[in-house]
Amino acid sequence: MKPIKIGIMSQEKIRARTIAIAKGEYKTKPSDPKIWFPSMKSLSEVLSDHNRELLRIIAEKHPDSIAELATMSGRHSNNVSRTIKTMARYGLVELKEEKRKKQPIAIATDFLIHAC
Repeated sequence: MKPIKIGIMSQEKIRARTIAIAKGEYKTKPSDPKIWFPSMKSLSEVLSDHNRELLRIIAEKHPDSIAELATMSGRHSNNVSRTIKTMARYGLVELKEEKRKKQPIAIATDFLIHAC
């Protein structure tokens, strides 16, 4: 799995960058971060040691559902579900829906951090 480049930039700068991209005033480069966080604090909350462990379990053991991931990790399923949904919003995890289950799929387990 290739590392994902993560950027840290203030919310105002992220918003201005997004608007510039939408207006065609800025063209993203392949080397630009793919995921943006507004602060180091928010990054550290989403990619805490416990949460990176969830990513590792997903990548190595391929659980069929969030409930199975909770069992594998020894964490409460409500906590794991909330964490995985947050990771999915940031693009760190994909949730593949099958029947009534959501299978978590890790997008990356290694990260390159770029602070702007």
